Amino acid sequence: MTRTPLDLERISEHIRGFYQERGRMPSFSELETLLGYKSKGAVRYVVDKLVELGVLSKDSQGKLIPKNLVGRYRLLGSIVAGFPSPAEEQQLSTLSFDQLLVTNPESTFVVTVQGDSMIDAGIHEGDMVVVEKGRLARTGDIVIAEIDGAWTMKYYDKQGGTVTLHPANKNYPDLHPREELSIGGVVVGVVRKYR
Repeated sequence: MTRTPLDLERISEHIRGFYQERGRMPSFSELETLLGYKSKGAVRYVVDKLVELGVLSKDSQGKLIPKNLVGRYRLLGSIVAGFPSPAEEQQLSTLSFDQLLVTNPESTFVVTVQGDSMIDAGIHEGDMVVVEKGRLARTGDIVIAEIDGAWTMKYYDKQGGTVTLHPANKNYPDLHPREELSIGGVVVGVVRKYR
């Protein structure tokens, strides 16, 4: 028996649509319905191909995680933010935001920023920060931390055995844990949507 060639781009589009509409990846049963397959074995085969191509990955429980599902965008070069300079459009390559912002999908989450204590670091209220949990925090990293029972985002600074959390706004004080400090993750990216 010969297999029909897979249209992985079409299959990726179906999965991408499901993910964007529902905010989560489909289960294997939902994929069976979504793709019009009659067996979970066929779904497993397609999923394995998409994992092999780097479009999807799986967590430790086998659940699907989008890896390069969102797609790629043309990377055209750089732009001067100072004085204008003549430039021609030249496509350098393509860029996947998943690859740029996420190195470990299983350990990555996104939170929306409230407040302005990190504004001088370019992080504004309403921005979304991409956070990697389990990553070792180093001095100078921006971290999500639970300090004495309350969550915050600040610069991490460890000198000897003492940890200080610094804001990026002179109107806020440094924070020193009195009882406990737990690092929830290290900020690896910031996303801001203007419209």
